[in-house]
Amino acid sequence: MSDSRAHGTGSGGTTAVLLAAGAGTRLGLGPKALLPLRGRTLVEVLADVLLSGGCREVVVVLGADAARVRAATELGRHRVIDNPHWASGMGSSFRAGITAAAPEDHVLIALVDEPGLTKKTVTRLLGSHRPGRVTAAAYRDADGKLQRGHPLLLDAGLRTEAAETATGDAGARHFLRAHPDLVDLVDCSDLSNGEDLDSPEQLHLLD
Repeated sequence: MSDSRAHGTGSGGTTAVLLAAGAGTRLGLGPKALLPLRGRTLVEVLADVLLSGGCREVVVVLGADAARVRAATELGRHRVIDNPHWASGMGSSFRAGITAAAPEDHVLIALVDEPGLTKKTVTRLLGSHRPGRVTAAAYRDADGKLQRGHPLLLDAGLRTEAAETATGDAGARHFLRAHPDLVDLVDCSDLSNGEDLDSPEQLHLLD
């Protein structure tokens, strides 16, 4: 097996899209992208994790306070785009990120509010991907059952349809519900619990 398998299959590689446009209203601390993590900001750390995990490029989608996020971070290694429609929900950022990715690439969708994301998780997803499929990180719940989470790897041939179904606060949700037979779950429970940072009670995830 060639090393190209680690970067996805097909003629292209894998572009990571890091969705970092939200205002973080429920946390009340400003954009989640600027939350502190390991002496840096959340968006800087996660963008570098995606790149080091094997993605060819990282597209960072900003929205709320985009100018402030740009000024407060060093994202020169990555491609940063602004979504002027970020307030309409995650769907518009999802579409913007997929559109910005090289057309021949698979797309790995990641969320800026998942501080537990690791390089090994990214590498595992890329290495597990099969042509024409969706590969999703999954984490075991209290009953030991695998639950789909993020990141989510969309095959190059599926990304356009997935983007077309993204509306409001839904990214790939409608597409995944319509095509459950295309989704392969990859157990990443040994690397992280996959928890999203949505409330003040979860700020311990940044420790």
